[in-house]
Amino acid sequence: MDRVENCISFLTGKAAQQIARRTREKLSPWGVTPPQYAVLRVLWEQDGQPGAAVGQRLVIDSATITGVIDRLEGTGLLERRADGGDRRVHRLFLTERGRALRAPLDAVMDRLNAEVAAELAGAAPALWDGLRRLGEARK
Repeated sequence: MDRVENCISFLTGKAAQQIARRTREKLSPWGVTPPQYAVLRVLWEQDGQPGAAVGQRLVIDSATITGVIDRLEGTGLLERRADGGDRRVHRLFLTERGRALRAPLDAVMDRLNAEVAAELAGAAPALWDGLRRLGEARK
């Protein structure tokens, strides 16, 4: 490799920084961060999941997912409820306010995905597919 700018680690890191920045900017009017959006998105698909299951799905360690859940609970977007069968397990339930954010936040993220796809032109489907494969690689 002749230059660091040609290194895959450098390129993906810079791209991730740009996407993260744009995501934060687009979600900020609703007071939601990208990790919080991810948790909300999982709960919009199926409300009442245990926090550990949400963290596992998003590949977020237990300390980090607990902090994200704490902040979402603090802003009134979700609530924890003890599981009837196991008091050590807390299930996450969206509040009315948390459910109401689904349409506007999904629209924001749909627009971001469309903007990035347009910037990449015909390469977008291959990039999405490649990123999925790299994210699932276990080496």
